[in-house]
Amino acid sequence: MKIENTKAQMRKGVLEYCILSILRDNDAYVAEILDTLKDAKLLVVEGTIYPLLTRLKNAGLLSYRWEESTSGPPRKYYGLTETGQLFLTELSTTWDNLQNAVTIVTNQKNNTHE
Repeated sequence: MKIENTKAQMRKGVLEYCILSILRDNDAYVAEILDTLKDAKLLVVEGTIYPLLTRLKNAGLLSYRWEESTSGPPRKYYGLTETGQLFLTELSTTWDNLQNAVTIVTNQKNNTHE
């Protein structure tokens, strides 16, 4: 079993949640989303993010709008829909529960059976 495959699967599992969280308060275009992920050390390439954004849009969680840019072509800004906000709230609760459970399991000092 290759560690890189497992690490990639772990990152993919939280990427959707991270993207929705980035868009929680403000709309953003792809370069801004990628920069935020990069700043958090979640390295994602454009080829990964575009299909994910499309899937989230098709699921009704995201909407988008075009905005003129002073430096180049118009930009596509993504934002959460009302359904996306509710979905994010549910994911946040699930993430908190999962994080707590993993912390408990991985921090057990005396995991011996007598």
